[in-house]
Amino acid sequence: MSDQYDVIIIGSGPGGYVCAIKCAQLGMKTAIIEKWPTLGGTCLNVGCIPSKALLHASEMFHEASHGFEKLGIGVGTPKLDLKAMMAHKDGVVKANVDGVSYLMKKNGIDVHHGFGKLSGDTEVTVTADDGAETKLAGKNIVIATGSEVAGIPGVEVEFDEDTIVSSDHAIALPKVPKTMVVVGGGVIGLELGSVWARLGAEVTVVEYLDTILAGMDKGTANAFQKILKKQGLNFHMKSKVTGVAKKGKKGTVTFEPVAGGDAQTIEADAVLVATGRRPFADGVGAEDFGIEMERGRVKTNAQWRTNKPNIYAIGDVTEGPMLAHKAEDEGVAVAETIAGQHGHVNYNVIPGVVYTMPEVASVGATEEQLKADGADYVVGQFPFMANGRARAMNATEGFVKFLADAKTDKVLGAHIVGFGAGDLIHEVAVLMEFGGSSEDLGRTCHAHPTLSEVVKEAALATFDKPLHI
Repeated sequence: MSDQYDVIIIGSGPGGYVCAIKCAQLGMKTAIIEKWPTLGGTCLNVGCIPSKALLHASEMFHEASHGFEKLGIGVGTPKLDLKAMMAHKDGVVKANVDGVSYLMKKNGIDVHHGFGKLSGDTEVTVTADDGAETKLAGKNIVIATGSEVAGIPGVEVEFDEDTIVSSDHAIALPKVPKTMVVVGGGVIGLELGSVWARLGAEVTVVEYLDTILAGMDKGTANAFQKILKKQGLNFHMKSKVTGVAKKGKKGTVTFEPVAGGDAQTIEADAVLVATGRRPFADGVGAEDFGIEMERGRVKTNAQWRTNKPNIYAIGDVTEGPMLAHKAEDEGVAVAETIAGQHGHVNYNVIPGVVYTMPEVASVGATEEQLKADGADYVVGQFPFMANGRARAMNATEGFVKFLADAKTDKVLGAHIVGFGAGDLIHEVAVLMEFGGSSEDLGRTCHAHPTLSEVVKEAALATFDKPLHI
């Protein structure tokens, strides 16, 4: 053995690198393995971070094109410099991955680049790009290998990452396509579709279900879809994609009604397949050493242990929402557990955000879940339109919706469509973490005029009538 570690972590995404830092801070000798040249995993390199850089840049371009004049700012017709916009995105990515590398050095964490694979209950083999192998021994091993792009079930798709593109490469198109078809109306498809729509593409979304953002509160999702339609996005709902192909310089998407009927084909300059992600468990060696799997995921118990008590798994490769912050919390909890402490993650209070404009955010139960559970609940809602700050900002689309227990007033969930929703939702998350009621939040003084007052008013509307100030 070349090295002996207290903890070896396979994967340096948000779950992996946060886990490594916490392990090191708790006094454990730690190693982290990454197959890519840079640290940070999908999130920092091709996912969360670069997409948010493009979302923000495209929003600024759109605002300069359509919103500044209303505010009395004349800038003429803005000119898009896509190369410079991509350079901004790449600079943001580099700053973040360099930051993670710095944190590894600062905390004394050994970084090994190559493909990590279990080669024993306490051993991991790292295979570098040149084929050289290094064996690492660790008392504890954490599988944090994340996820990869999922295809379309039953449909063979050949990605050329130019015309037929995955979400990993839709952040780097060399030019704005005149037309784009997005297969999948989930978070990834809507975020990236909205980027290219703001930059000038005519975007059509093809979705299998009858609603976008599957799993989100349906009333919230339907209201958001109406906003997207006003922004120019086209939708084909309840449509099953049966083929994606490249035809000359164009891409084609063939689909038919889920309920049955004639198929139709749409041609576009670019086709983005955004049908979600799947756990990346292949090749890690988990099954080879008897680690139990479940529906392609690594099976764990309440302490994130596999059936091998010294081998743990966190993040996208395990059950639960594929969210970076969920993986981060699990990374900290696993480090604490290994150190003999009591790690904890409250899975009932994990916010989800769609970083479009306006944003969509949610935490806790949806109305559909409460109905299915037979819960006795009340709903309170308040629109951004009635908020003075929102009017001043020309950001009046959307609302805040509360769901609370009808008897105790304990908040069970909240859903927001509107400017800054991704930040506002955390006011409710903190409330729910402490078992608070809508009255608790409604009676908390909020500064005026702020967008946070929309949250307060929705809380007031849940246990009492809103003040309409």
